[in-house]
Amino acid sequence: MSKVTVAKSAGFCFGVDRAVKMVYSELEKNTRVATLGPIIHNQDVVNDMKAKGARIVETVDELEPDETVVIRSHGVGRKVYEEIAAKGNRMLDATCPFVSRIHKIVAEKSAEGYFILIAGDKNHPEVQGIVGHCDENYLVFKDNFELKAFFEKNYKNFGKKLAIVAQTTYNIVVWDECLNVLPKNDANIVIFDTICNATDTRQSDAAELAKSSDIMLVVGGRHSSNTVKLFEVCSRYCKTYHIENSDELRTLMLPNADNIGITAGASTPAYIIKEVQTKMAENEIISANSNEDFDFAQALDESFKKIHTGETVKGIVVAVNNTEAIVDLGTKHTGYVNIDDLTDDPSKKPCDIVSVGDEIQLVVIKVNDAEGTVALSKRKVDEQAGYEKIVKAQEEGTILEGTIQHVVNKGVTLTVFGVRVFIPASLTGLPKGAELDQLLKKKVEFKIIEVAEGSRKRAVGSIKAVQAAKKEEAKARFWETAEVGSVYTGKVKSLTSFGAFVDLGGIDGMVHISELSWKRIKNPSDVVKVGDTLEVYIKELDKDANRISLGYKKTEDNPWEIFKSQYNVGDVVKATIVSTTKFGAFAQIIDGVDGLIHISQIADQKVENVDDVLSKGDEVDVKIIDIDFDAKRISISMRALLQNDEEAADEDAE
Repeated sequence: MSKVTVAKSAGFCFGVDRAVKMVYSELEKNTRVATLGPIIHNQDVVNDMKAKGARIVETVDELEPDETVVIRSHGVGRKVYEEIAAKGNRMLDATCPFVSRIHKIVAEKSAEGYFILIAGDKNHPEVQGIVGHCDENYLVFKDNFELKAFFEKNYKNFGKKLAIVAQTTYNIVVWDECLNVLPKNDANIVIFDTICNATDTRQSDAAELAKSSDIMLVVGGRHSSNTVKLFEVCSRYCKTYHIENSDELRTLMLPNADNIGITAGASTPAYIIKEVQTKMAENEIISANSNEDFDFAQALDESFKKIHTGETVKGIVVAVNNTEAIVDLGTKHTGYVNIDDLTDDPSKKPCDIVSVGDEIQLVVIKVNDAEGTVALSKRKVDEQAGYEKIVKAQEEGTILEGTIQHVVNKGVTLTVFGVRVFIPASLTGLPKGAELDQLLKKKVEFKIIEVAEGSRKRAVGSIKAVQAAKKEEAKARFWETAEVGSVYTGKVKSLTSFGAFVDLGGIDGMVHISELSWKRIKNPSDVVKVGDTLEVYIKELDKDANRISLGYKKTEDNPWEIFKSQYNVGDVVKATIVSTTKFGAFAQIIDGVDGLIHISQIADQKVENVDDVLSKGDEVDVKIIDIDFDAKRISISMRALLQNDEEAADEDAE
């Protein structure tokens, strides 16, 4: 009794599957379809498409005006796209995302002046398409021997940087041998791993299966590059047969074997693999098909499993581009996750969220059985998990953190745990009527105060609630330690006609206008403005009234103290007239300290009108004749200096 094992990764890759479904979908709509070359290297599938009305054209010139042209998964060069655009036909691009990535790489590197080395078959459509995105500086090599010859003949004086890529279906064993040919640690050589991960896995699985098998059956088209490479890989380890379909089984003279392995190329539909398996059983080529690790029949059934909108499914990310992630669901469908269904962060790209090979949970948002596609959402899964965290945060009063993303009508929004949170303008903590744009892109702390029930998964948050809580905490800490004389550094929060309110860190105190300056001022704004940082001290505390009186004037800055330390009766000083009255004139001695020149002390003769002698702004020499520090009065005299002059003159005359 022979044991038959089917390789885990046998059959259609998602790129081929996507292209085939694209054509069938258009045919079901009665669209006139023309494929640019056979859509797949499988004659059975191609014949079926032709029977349903599809045409195969080799050049753009063959297209008829009303035909929709489908670019197969192998891709084409830039020139072909230009020809189709000029022709005016509708186009569907089924280029495999892995192939599109190579197109982008070689185009960018060619533009940067690199010489492109391409590992592959120069006659293969995929390689011809890659070449079509290069400039003239490229070389296609088939194996490590041709690559080695290139380096031996050309590289020493080549003078160009090299970028190396491989056909997506290139033999991974040969690729490793090619890498060994390359000069080590050469900064002028850039290597891109472009072998499709599905190809890599398929070849690795086939090699492992071949090592433990007596016979390998490789199912796929004769002209399928990846199928031929599977045959080459398996042939290294055991007797291997390449067949296109189950009909060819009867032509084989299979030897007796205990272990038979089956694998299939990326262009081989599951039903053909199933037919090979079934006919082998019918012809009693095998009597059992057992594989502890993999039940192919079950997997085949799984591939036709129905999926429904709203269902949560698991998928493997097989490709990521700039707008979406492509997911293998293990069914006949190809799953697509648009960037908006991956994240609502506009700064993120799909590659920032998921990577090829990731297994992720998704919600089905739309199924298109006709096209074999499914629109999926990762955000909805994240939202559900995040919603539960949001509910818990509301219940526990947790302070959350997030960045304001949008200014909307009557508020702002942000996202936390994948859930959209709306913060009304009145709860942003900004003054009424303030511009909400100042919060955009800013990180804020907030609390959840309301959670919408049902499917909307929305919540209402409050920044103000966090600010209020912090203010209360600050108040409690302040009253625990505050005492008269304590010094604080705070910012001026607001101004009134009678003083300035200073934020001491969650609690406000007031500096009365009389405490802002030793000089007389008309308005607090003459000394400070909102936002200024002040060093203040507590003058009075009233906890019951929640009132804090602050001082700002410092004793050492008191002009009277300065005057007291520097001036005495009898000193002669210069003073500036600041005002005149009927009884005399006031003159500033230093900033903040004025002295009175009585009318009798202005001159050595009678003065009828002060203004006849003195004017505001005049600078005069005076003598300090009296100081009353308690009353803050200073008497100064111009006459005393005149008398001194007369006395001095009399002394000289004698």
